[in-house]
Amino acid sequence: MDAAIEPKVQKRKTFRVRNFLSTLGPGLITGASDDDPSGIGTYSQAGAQLGFGIGWTMLLSYPLMAAIQDISGRIGRVTGHGIAGNVCRNFGPAYIWSLVGLLFVANTINIAADLGAMADALKLLIGGPGIAYVVLFGTLSVLAQIFFKYDRYVSVLKWLTLSLFAYVVALAVVEVPWGEALMGVLIPRASWDAAFLTTLVAILGTTISPYLFVWQSSQEAEEQRIDADKQPLKKDSSDAPEEFLRIRLDTMIGMAFSNLIALSIIVTTAATLHAQGKTDIESSAQAAEALKPIAGPFAEFIFALGIIGTGLLAIPVLAGSTAYAIGEGRRWKVGLSRKPKEAIAFYSVLALSGLCGIGLNFTPIDPIKALYWSAVVNGVLAAPVMVLLMVLVRRPKVMGKLVVAGPLYWLGWVATAAMALCIVGMVATMFMGSSS
Repeated sequence: MDAAIEPKVQKRKTFRVRNFLSTLGPGLITGASDDDPSGIGTYSQAGAQLGFGIGWTMLLSYPLMAAIQDISGRIGRVTGHGIAGNVCRNFGPAYIWSLVGLLFVANTINIAADLGAMADALKLLIGGPGIAYVVLFGTLSVLAQIFFKYDRYVSVLKWLTLSLFAYVVALAVVEVPWGEALMGVLIPRASWDAAFLTTLVAILGTTISPYLFVWQSSQEAEEQRIDADKQPLKKDSSDAPEEFLRIRLDTMIGMAFSNLIALSIIVTTAATLHAQGKTDIESSAQAAEALKPIAGPFAEFIFALGIIGTGLLAIPVLAGSTAYAIGEGRRWKVGLSRKPKEAIAFYSVLALSGLCGIGLNFTPIDPIKALYWSAVVNGVLAAPVMVLLMVLVRRPKVMGKLVVAGPLYWLGWVATAAMALCIVGMVATMFMGSSS
């Protein structure tokens, strides 16, 4: 009798593990896409310029980004609409069009920079024409979003998150003074010069970005819409505790994964490039190339491979968040689960964003300078979007009985204040740079 019972117990445990893993989606993908090639360039530059002493910023940013992404996921699951859809329904058109206009510009520049970094990384690995790789990666990303089935496409994105472990592997093959690295993480060090403030603003602007809010809220709404057994929690709150727990776990795991990878990149470049006095790294591809003579060809290979993998993950999120924002603002039919004929306008915006990103690589625009201004736009846009988000989640008209309250609500406001200070810091560093 005991032998007959044992398989059932084991089967039930296995099912629970699989069920938990299947719940990881919007939060995990959002967190992983935060470490896009542009972000890798930012973290590489931070480690090369400032060494281990900048590592503490990852501990600072984690609770802030986890809180605001948790709130973003909740608004999508409770209302059945993403952030843009809720702004459209509760504020005037000036708010929504200023939001989506700036988001389109920032995301398109980000896509262009990511495509350029991916092309440079592949060129490092196999040689060949970089511009052809830009077209290849951009076209592949757009077509996959349009023609892949939604569940299969989300599964591909989940698997692509594994590419970020390349940076854990890269960290394992370099010699790291772990005592010094640990002190850099646990003991904050700050200096009020332009180089430090610029790097701090870039790191916070990279980890807390508007496209991440838009994507996670829209994906939660999408997951609810395609499930016939689910309604927006505003209409049926019976599953609210379980759904909020799922969103929180998904988000905390995704953001922890994001920050772990970012910290790995900072430590790797601090232990190699900074230690050798190479502080003039401006892009992720440059970081990969600079690692070769210091840490060997394998470190360069792993670093470059990670750039390509995370780019394939991030570009769909960037283009998709633009399409969701504009589509929800116009009240179009939106969603990657819809067939192209059902949501022509939505997919047209998605394709246009990707094509503009490809096109920018054919212009004389300096991608590094463009990326800087993209970060400026993202930084300026993030705080107002977060203010709107925090106002929305306290309105019973929007959230019903499920308004956000307690520690999560106040932590959301702390994150909003931090981003507002980032804007002040950006302006300050720009003036400091122009006066020097």
